[in-house]
This record gives sequence, C-alpha cells and structure tokens, in this order.
Amino acid sequence: MANAPAAPSSVPKEHGRYPYSPIVDRPPLRWPNDARVAVWVIPNIEHFLFDRPATRNTDGTLGLNPDVLNYSWRDYGVRVGIWRMMEVMEKHGFKGTVALNSDVCTHYPRIIQEGNKLGWEWMGHGRTNSELISKQSEDEERTLIREVVGTITKHAGKAPRGWLSPALSETVNTLDILAENGIEYVGNWVNDEQPYPMNVKKGSMIAMPYSSELNDIPAMLGHHRSGEEFAQMICDQFDVLYEDGRKSGRVMSICLHPFLTGVPHRSKYFDQALAHIRSRQEVWITTGSAIVDHYKTNYLK
Repeated sequence: MANAPAAPSSVPKEHGRYPYSPIVDRPPLRWPNDARVAVWVIPNIEHFLFDRPATRNTDGTLGLNPDVLNYSWRDYGVRVGIWRMMEVMEKHGFKGTVALNSDVCTHYPRIIQEGNKLGWEWMGHGRTNSELISKQSEDEERTLIREVVGTITKHAGKAPRGWLSPALSETVNTLDILAENGIEYVGNWVNDEQPYPMNVKKGSMIAMPYSSELNDIPAMLGHHRSGEEFAQMICDQFDVLYEDGRKSGRVMSICLHPFLTGVPHRSKYFDQALAHIRSRQEVWITTGSAIVDHYKTNYLK
C-alpha cells in the first residue's frame, strides 16, 4: 500500500503550547480563605516614541508627524492619570500588577518610586509601546527581552516575574525566550478564567487570565463605551464570576491605561466599580505573582 500523501504546506501548524482543557472537566480550584474570585488589576504604564503613530483618540491628525495631539493625549497618562488611578486603587486596597514598558524606568522614574511605595508589582511589557514583539527576529527578540528584564530589575529593585507583550504580540519563540529570562507567567493568551501551564523548551510558564474585553482600550476606543458603561462591565463581569466561583475559583483581570481610566470623568466610575467588588466578602484582591504562587503550590505537582 502506498504511503498517504504528505499534508499540504498550506495546512497551518498547531502551536503545541497547551492541550485543550474544558473548564467543566477540571478539578475544583480553591483560592486562599475560600475566596471565589481572585482579582488582579493591571495598569499598563507605557512610553511612546514621539515620531510614530500609536493608540489614538482621534484619526484627524493621523497623517501628521509628529502627531502632537495624540502623543500628548497619551502623555497625560504618565503625568496625571496614573496618580489618580493610584489614589483610587489605594483607597479600596488594590495593588497594581503593572504591565511596564522598561523605558518608563528612565523617562518617568517617579512612577516607579511611588509604585514601590504602594507595594505594586512590575511585569515586563516590552521596551516601548511603539515596538511590537511580532516584528522582531529571534536574535532581536532575545536581546530586547533580556534588556527589558535587566532594566526593570535595576530600577524597580526586583526582577519581573510576569510579562505582557505590547499589543499582546508574540513570535513563535517568545514564550521560550521569556522562560530563559526568568519570566514565570504571561498574560498574552486571553483564553481562560483560570491559570494553566504552557509548554516551553526549558523551565516553566503559566498563562494568567488577562482580558481583551474588560480592557479600557477596546471598550472605550473600539466600542465607544463611556466610563460609566465600562464600570458597569467591571461589575457585571465580577458578579458572574463570583457566582461561578462557588464551584471553582475564577480569576478576574481589570486591564487599564492611565490616559483613559485616569481621566476625571471616567475615574469616578472606576472608583465605584472597585467599591462594588470590595462589598463582597469571598474575594481575593491580589497580584499576578501571588495568584501564580498559589496555583503552582497547590495545583502543579
């Protein structure tokens, strides 16, 4: 009998990073003190290059270089918005797990100083948000990740344990290179409500639940939700996860950018949403690393 013909080259290769795991078939997951939901808040604190287009408030000046209107709109986040967000989060006892462009360390060191004072955690988030990981060669990516980890370690006083790529971009090598550089968890894969292990060549990697929907950029800029509507999304997401968490613990991420959520007319509703979460008893307000530590200790053997 003749051998079967080889699959055509056009057939896409599967990624091989994890097996399929329906949540209904998993053993129950329990958080500390029988909390139903582990909530982590991820402020994305970023640096943007002056001569390149990026996240924008208006298309009217998109063809201009420099685009002063959109650049300065983003720059509001590190000058004003992040300080308002810090105040609101501290009021309700939330510590940020920051997705941090490493250039923030040198351009805005005051933010690092205050975040350390508040006990915030720092995740790697590339060098700037003007450079996407998917456009890097393997050597370029390896150099970039090593530099990002080194810069954050030097300026924040502790090596980052987590990673979120700019625009959640990856190459086929990203997870392996991250593991090589001591990164333990990644938020790029937005496909679950519980942590899970990923396959890497050396070491280990945990996928942490991060949301592409409960995220102020797609909600406000893509779907034109108001600050009030976004806060209602946060409350609705929490309420459903809180009920689901009776059977098995869930993770809720709140993904934010200070040039959006740190604006006054949105910040008041962010305040209300955090108060709503705090009004429930069986909640674990925590950080990315604490979630990963609990998961590794109790569910990875």
